[in-house]
Order: sequence, then C-alpha cells, then structure tokens
Amino acid sequence: MSLKLFKNIRFVALARALLFMPVLLTACATGAPSAAKPPQVTPTPMPEADAKFYAFVKSFRDTAIAAGISPGIYDRSMAGISRNPRVEELNLSQPEFVKPVWDYLDVAVSPKRVNDAKAELAANGTMLANLQSRYGVPREVLVSIWGIESNFGQAMGGFNMFEALATLAYDGPRQDYARKELLAALKMEQQEHLDPKAMTSSWAGAFGNTQFVPSSFLDHAVDGDGDGKIDLWASPADALASTAALMNQAEWHTGEPCEYEVRLPKDFHYQDADAANFKPMDDWRKAGVKTALSAELPAGPDQGAIYLPAGARGPAFMLLHNFNVVLKYNNAASYALAVCYLASQIEGDAPILASWPRDEQAMTRDERMAFQNDLKSLGFDPGAIDGVLGHQVRAALRAYQVARGIPADGYPTQDLLQRMEREIAAKPH
Repeated sequence: MSLKLFKNIRFVALARALLFMPVLLTACATGAPSAAKPPQVTPTPMPEADAKFYAFVKSFRDTAIAAGISPGIYDRSMAGISRNPRVEELNLSQPEFVKPVWDYLDVAVSPKRVNDAKAELAANGTMLANLQSRYGVPREVLVSIWGIESNFGQAMGGFNMFEALATLAYDGPRQDYARKELLAALKMEQQEHLDPKAMTSSWAGAFGNTQFVPSSFLDHAVDGDGDGKIDLWASPADALASTAALMNQAEWHTGEPCEYEVRLPKDFHYQDADAANFKPMDDWRKAGVKTALSAELPAGPDQGAIYLPAGARGPAFMLLHNFNVVLKYNNAASYALAVCYLASQIEGDAPILASWPRDEQAMTRDERMAFQNDLKSLGFDPGAIDGVLGHQVRAALRAYQVARGIPADGYPTQDLLQRMEREIAAKPH
C-alpha cells in the first residue's frame, strides 16, 4: 500500500469517528443506566388482620419453646404459612350449628352412609369385634364416627394443620381452643417425628380417619395394628382403636344406648327439655313421657334428659349417659344425635317416627346475629353476638318464651325473630 493511500484511509476513518462522536456523547449523557433514577414505588400496606397474624406467629414461638418445643421444630412447622381466609369462613358456618338438624341428618345418616357402614363393618369385622371386646364401645358406634367424620377415610381434610390452627389462634372466638391445639400439634410432630407438610387436617385442625384433634392424640391415641407406631391418617385400625380408647376413658357404659325417641304429653313443660337437664327417669314417667310407640319408659338407666333438636314441633329424644360420652368427642348435640342414630340404623332399628318441621327456614348469619341482638335489647342475655345460636342463646330464649307465655322450647325460628322485631319496634323510644 502506498503512503498516500494509507493517509487517505486514516483521514476517512478519523472523519467518520468525528462525525459520530457527538451522537455517542449525547447517548452517554442521556441514556446511561448509572444516571437514571429508579421509579418511586409506594409499598402496599399489609392488611391489619395479616399483620396481627404474623405478629402472633412470631410471639407464639416463645410460648412453644417454653413448653418444650425445639426452635427448629417450630420454625420448620410455621415456615411459609399465612392467614387462611377459607378457615375463617368455615369457622362461621359449621354445619352442626347452622344447618337445620334434619338437613344435617339427611346427609350424615343417608341410606348410602348406612349401607357403606354395614360394608365396613363386614370388611373389618375381626378388628372391630376385638375393639368392642377390649374397650366396651359398640362396633356400630365406632363405624358411625368413622363414617361421619371422614366418610370412611375418603375425606380427611387437605388443610395445612399449622396454618389452620394458627388462623384460628391469632384472633377470634376460638383462639383459646386453637392455641392449645397448635401447641399439641407441635408436640405431636416432635414426639412422633412427623413431617409437618404431611400433617393435613380439617379447617379446625382435626385429622385422620376419625378426625382426632392433636390434644386428643396426645391423651388417647394407641397403636391399633401393632406395627409399633401410631398413624391415624394411614391406619384405620389405629384411628378406630384410639377412638375406642378415648370413649372408654370417658366412661362409656357398656350395654346402654345413647338415646331413644320419646313422645311428650300435651301439657309438657318445655322449659324442662334441655340436653343438660338430667333428671331421674321416674320424674319423666310422672310427667307423662312415653316411648315413641306410647309405651312406658323402659327400665335401665335411672337418669335421662329430654332433647328437642327442632323444638316443640319436631321429634323428642331421651338422652342417656353415653350421649354425653359422644359429646366429649365432638361437643355438638346434633353431631352426637347423628352418631347414635346412624349406629341404631346399622343395627336395623326403626327410623325416627315423628316428623321434622321442614317448612322452617334456616336463618342467615345476619339473621342469627339479629336474633341475639333482639334478645339482648329485650333484656335477655345471649352472650357474645357472634351468630352462633348455642346453649346461652337457647337459655336466654327460654327465659324470653317463659316471660311471654309461649312454649319454652328454646328453639330459634324465623317466627320468633319477627315477633321480637315487632316487639322492639313497638317499644316507645
């Protein structure tokens, strides 16, 4: 290459560089990442309920450690959990408390459930016979609990046990129950060397084939299949043996029924009908109470209580000691009635003879809260205004009914709600 040509090429290159340099300098001045300011993002505040939930999870760690739970167990169990709105929703709509009892029984003691229970009874005959012999609890009752609690292991719940219990424990009406059970769940995990991610439960923390709660596991669970471990999820034998042990320790009376249907006289004092009002059987005989077939009350247990699950318009039942034993498993009278009734149907007993008042419309939660508020406004204390028409509400309602001269069956209805609303509206302000 000649020296002249080389110089020409260098000149052209230099000219091109000088031509584009202002553009490059401008780009560096205006587009350099180091000079750009990041956009200002305002963080979304955490909902108050979530903040309270996470504060509880943090503070409960000290409680758990003080109770003997290792820090590692606590941290592993609570990692990744969050407040579960579905748990909170289900806590307000438990079928035992908000469904009409006849609708609840239609499902719990359906013809299919009875047939399935008989099939399970046959398939597990030897195991159930051994449990009945050892613990004194009828195999029909054990199978009934298994069917109602988990549909014979088909519906054991898919919630994270620790998330469900922490959601109930951080706030609300069940926090005392849930804090106790959360601590028991941690102890159960530590004691049995369980994987917390595999500890699934119902929304209320009950788990396994017969839906034990963790504290009941610690107190009553036994190895029913003899394999050296207790697994209420995978082993129906463990679950049913544990259920039988619990009921035996709650003093099940072998050979006695839970309840039977009765017929009340026309002049019956309905304020005496309460599941907790146990009286000598002779008192009920003197009051004119008969069996459903109008016979004299049978000999046997010397005390009983009259239960009206649907008020004066529905069937009446004589409750015996074993009914209260079932209540210790699940403290809802309609649940205990379902267990006892299903067991009787498995045995081939007659169905309930009296009719249910199926024309009664169930109240919404807002209506149930209005019912409580109305009782309070009229001077009858229903307790907390929470939409749950439990024992205290029924006691307040009975007092209202007695004061107004109407049958004091303690059964909340739409008609009574409307009556109270009219009474309040008519009061001078």
